[in-house]
Amino acid sequence: MLTLDGKTLQYDKAFTHNGIQYPKNWLRLTTLAEKEAIGIVETPDVPVAYWDQRFYWSVDNPKDLDQLKEQWTSKVKETAGSLLSQTDWYVVRQAEGGTTVPADVTERRTEIRAYSNQKEAAIASVTTVEDLVSYVTSAAYNAWEEIPEPEPVATTEETTTSETIDFVGGATSSTIATF
Repeated sequence: MLTLDGKTLQYDKAFTHNGIQYPKNWLRLTTLAEKEAIGIVETPDVPVAYWDQRFYWSVDNPKDLDQLKEQWTSKVKETAGSLLSQTDWYVVRQAEGGTTVPADVTERRTEIRAYSNQKEAAIASVTTVEDLVSYVTSAAYNAWEEIPEPEPVATTEETTTSETIDFVGGATSSTIATF
């Protein structure tokens, strides 16, 4: 930031000093030494205060801890539900037809529930917003591991059918086989 006589100067804007009108491009075209020669001082920009709006209303003004706990617990449950929904079809298939859920899928679903329970317990145990921020931004909170790709369901019978299509307008017929 550039200042002259206590006033902030802006690049690409004309200014007047000691009766001299300086054009709008003067600040861009001059060196720091030339600027300092007429009294312009370069000062560092004042950093803008930062706060994580997920947890604070403003700097040093935290949101209500109980509401934050409820919100982050809800997010954990939503994530767990989303991860479990990807393999729900195995459970439905077992309930409807008796086909056993593969062991690795059952194990992974158990892991997801365990992760969810651990995260919910950790959130419930924090006593300050700072502790919650620390936990929620940690690798422990964000670790859910990858879900293995579902195994393809093997079909027991392969069928081959063929149909004859007759074309109109003098074209010949063709046979299409589908598998």
